[in-house]
Amino acid sequence: MPDHTQLRRATAWTRATALEEVSATGGLDETFGHPPLDQGLADDGCGPGSTALERGRLYRRISGRDDRARPVSEEELTSLGDPMAVEFFRVGVFPTTVQDLLSRLPATAAASRKVYLVSEAGQIPPDAIGERDMRFAVTAAVAGSQVDLLVSTQAGGDPQAGFLQVAGWDPQARVFNFYARFESSWVWAGNSWDALEPDSRGKGCFDSHVNGSAVMKELRIPWINWQSERATIRLAEDDPLHDDQLFQQVIGAQQLELTVRSLITRWTAARLAAVTASGLVDHPDRLLRHLFTSTTVNLASTDRQSSSITADSPDLTLPTGFWLNQDALFDDLRLSTQAAPPRVPAARYLASLTRFGFRLEEKFSGFSQPGDTFFAFVVPEAAHEDNEVVRQMVRHGLVPAKFAACVLMVDFPSPVFSPARSRLMRYVPTTPTKAVELCDKVAQAILDAAGALPADSPEGRFAEQWQVPDDAWRTVFGQRVDAYLRGVTERIRTETGFDDFVRLAESRRRHFRRMKLNEFELTLPVTNIRPDAPPLAMREDATVAELT
Repeated sequence: MPDHTQLRRATAWTRATALEEVSATGGLDETFGHPPLDQGLADDGCGPGSTALERGRLYRRISGRDDRARPVSEEELTSLGDPMAVEFFRVGVFPTTVQDLLSRLPATAAASRKVYLVSEAGQIPPDAIGERDMRFAVTAAVAGSQVDLLVSTQAGGDPQAGFLQVAGWDPQARVFNFYARFESSWVWAGNSWDALEPDSRGKGCFDSHVNGSAVMKELRIPWINWQSERATIRLAEDDPLHDDQLFQQVIGAQQLELTVRSLITRWTAARLAAVTASGLVDHPDRLLRHLFTSTTVNLASTDRQSSSITADSPDLTLPTGFWLNQDALFDDLRLSTQAAPPRVPAARYLASLTRFGFRLEEKFSGFSQPGDTFFAFVVPEAAHEDNEVVRQMVRHGLVPAKFAACVLMVDFPSPVFSPARSRLMRYVPTTPTKAVELCDKVAQAILDAAGALPADSPEGRFAEQWQVPDDAWRTVFGQRVDAYLRGVTERIRTETGFDDFVRLAESRRRHFRRMKLNEFELTLPVTNIRPDAPPLAMREDATVAELT
């Protein structure tokens, strides 16, 4: 049986065959973070220890498209223009450790290098748990002034045996290329466009790099699980990591946030330019799904350490992204709003920890600890990747701001995992469509359907909002948001109301646990709410109801 670190999904992505089969057959229990991995399936031609890979070669395996790893052709190698291809593979160099890789980069890259540290067990006492899954994230600017190389590797342990993954930006093709090292060989797992193709989407490395870009799930302050200006990952005094050169260079994740945001912006701009260059959008559904669905999520929390909260503490401001898509509605679409963020009494929050049996639990190791995550109330929120696509579509006139707002307002109290908004995807063309006609076609298709449907259907809600005058929608929609937040503010101070919101948060966490993005059991707390409890949704009147 592989060891614990090899069971983590995102750090074993190029041998994801077994995991894909487990997920497809429903064998992955949503409360269990480490699915069983059959060794025969794991060594499917590009897994660690596979004898099929020759030393010192670059292979290709795009999961979902390639059954097995095969050597990269000369033509393919020439087409790869990222730093890994240019500095290493084209000249026959195949670094086997992160130290070897970084030491061979140009001096300019060394000067720009930044090192970050993350661990879901980083705030658990080192003597209370065994494997802590600590990872380094390293960024560097190799070919210019902008970051074009991202490295992920385990922190501590044998650098030859630990995982080593790289994403490199290709300035000519304007994509990220994704690589992983296996022993003395490397595998190219595809590029950003492959993340969007049906055969490879959501598979291999694209189960976490869902849209082909850089990923930092905990993107917003307080950068949950990362070493940052808000928290320091705890090490035992005798931990050999203290002497590790990379560990000594670790800086706060608040700087990584800025880098990841800029990288997502770079790829999104390249993608939109490519798909609209001819005046036609080849796959409109691949763009508009960022508006209508949650292609992925980020994780958000309060800025308060749960262990420091007492009954006499000030009220807690829960993540705004739990209530609505703040970035899209407030920052990008500029709704006119006045309501303050809802705040919950600290005593109410503490009582819910006991009532719902909150605890951190890792079944693999047997670890269990009562209470919430280090930062309180972790929940999924709308992904920056999705918002950035919508933001740039609006900026470039592909999607009118009012159209985007009308879609989001269909179910704005559900910023993630909204069946109502997802239902409207059926009206989005899947064939090439003129860019200037795209949203008019979608809007008209929804309006035509709304005539035969109830007023409270997603189509009916969109139609009602579409009739709001162009010079008034920001005010009208903002008033609805204000009324909703006032309702939340009233209910959150009552036991019944806050308990409803706790159940809603857990419902969204259960959804997240079913995603391949859920890599570690300790990312989220466990409660006594049944794993098979009906999914819940927030309503505009600030009540919570079962999804039907």
